[in-house]
Amino acid sequence: MPDFSRLIRPVPDFPKPGILFRDITPALEDPHAFREMIDLFAERYAGRGITKVAGIESRGFILASALAYALSAGLVILRKPGKLPRQTVSASYALEYGESTLHLHTDAIHPQDTVVILDDLVATGGTLAAAVRLVQGTRATLLETAAIIELEALQGRKALPAGVGLHTLLTY
Repeated sequence: MPDFSRLIRPVPDFPKPGILFRDITPALEDPHAFREMIDLFAERYAGRGITKVAGIESRGFILASALAYALSAGLVILRKPGKLPRQTVSASYALEYGESTLHLHTDAIHPQDTVVILDDLVATGGTLAAAVRLVQGTRATLLETAAIIELEALQGRKALPAGVGLHTLLTY
């Protein structure tokens, strides 16, 4: 298990009763742990032709920006409605308490790009599946999706389209 795993803090009943939240912020606050996380992703994707790293709002932005820098790739942000200033495309997804939407600038990813999508955690997979639909809609090559944590019991991998891989550093 990676050394930074000791810094992932379980927070009971957040954001609502019955949820055990896995807080990555202590690992982000520790410079050695943060470097270890990004280095593990960078080692995996080095030399694989990544031209864009797409980060999902909001903790995914932190990780994706550091990985994009490490890979000398561009950073693309996938945001909630009303947050991006130019023309966007969107994909909606279900939550346990409703529905939400992710947006992508229409000119952010091109067919010649090779993309990895990065987020902090995969639970039910709805958010990640929406991100995949957006990237696939650009006709770019989606190499893989990735996250620090996968909550296996929630079976988020099953929400991803066939053939789309998910790489995680930790599973709970």
